[in-house]
Amino acid sequence: MSVDHCAFAGHHNHQDCIDQAMSRARALCRQREQRLTPIRELVLKLIWQSHKPLGAYDLLPALAAAGFNSAPPTVYRALEFLQELGLVHRLASLNAFIGCSQPHQEHSSYFFICQICQLAEERSMPSLHQALQAQADELGFKILQETVEVLGICPACRSEHSHHA
Repeated sequence: MSVDHCAFAGHHNHQDCIDQAMSRARALCRQREQRLTPIRELVLKLIWQSHKPLGAYDLLPALAAAGFNSAPPTVYRALEFLQELGLVHRLASLNAFIGCSQPHQEHSSYFFICQICQLAEERSMPSLHQALQAQADELGFKILQETVEVLGICPACRSEHSHHA
């Protein structure tokens, strides 16, 4: 099962991505009786402005420009809240965050990350989750967190590279 956007395709209405993410976030916060404070909302919007994972320090200048406290603990608290609600994922290999397109349902996500342009695409593949779970069961291992990050080169960067080769 794939996610409802495609960072690598480039032929989608990106404003729709942002609007849908914010709508899902507001609904999820209402459902779980959580507050989507102005700073949390801004951090989520900033993360959704591109399909490039952003680190906490990447967000600080925009927070300062919007008049918020731009100290690192402020952004880390907002990111922690968004991550706990499943609104963003943390990509460990990049120490960065990307918006989750399926926060309303529990899922295992896998990320394809372009090493050239830094675009990231979230996918969900139940068969990969099942294979990992089977291996864990065989080892007697309890999976606490599952994040698979695949590094490579996206179609646009491959095309660009082949034109320069």
